[in-house]
Amino acid sequence: MRQGYDSDLTDQEWKIIGGMLLTPSKLDRPVIVDKREVVNGIFYILKNGCTWKNLPHD
Repeated sequence: MRQGYDSDLTDQEWKIIGGMLLTPSKLDRPVIVDKREVVNGIFYILKNGCTWKNLPHD
């Protein structure tokens, strides 16, 4: 399990934002990434301002 960060979404915030994201159709490729982790990564960058190559490796 990964370490949580201050910028991570709470479950309540994810319920609001997660419902706004597009869901793949049956014709699309299978989703292999966790959308919540992607959004958490974006918020981490926005909050901390680090470069992409300096992102935590977890």
